[in-house]
Amino acid sequence: MLINYSTQDLRAAIKEATGGLGPDVIYDPVGGVYAEPAFRSIAWRGRYLVIGFANGEIPRLPANLMLLKGASMVGVFWGDFARREPQANAAAMHQMMGWIAEGKLRPLISARYSLADTAKAFTALASRQATGKIVIEPGRA
Repeated sequence: MLINYSTQDLRAAIKEATGGLGPDVIYDPVGGVYAEPAFRSIAWRGRYLVIGFANGEIPRLPANLMLLKGASMVGVFWGDFARREPQANAAAMHQMMGWIAEGKLRPLISARYSLADTAKAFTALASRQATGKIVIEPGRA
């Protein structure tokens, strides 16, 4: 289910999508004004993963929300994790690639571009036309 948070009420859409239970895990690379309604929608003992702040705004969440939901907020800084725990990172990457090979994970690719069309790829990202990954293929014509 896709939730267009610019035209739908985020909390109501999450509630509908989860049968009123809320998500067990929220992956948030954006931050900003949608962080609080997302966290308010989390399931009991859910985990809120703080990935980044692409919105530019660092959210200020009331700490009582974690208490009321029995939920955890976890900072996920992959670059530092890879540097501090290289063996754990390598094991995680190996497992993830195995899941991709097995078809358990299927990354959504919005579009593929040639190296010459890199500017078009960045325009697609900047204009929010991408609904998944953008792939730039150097050998693509």
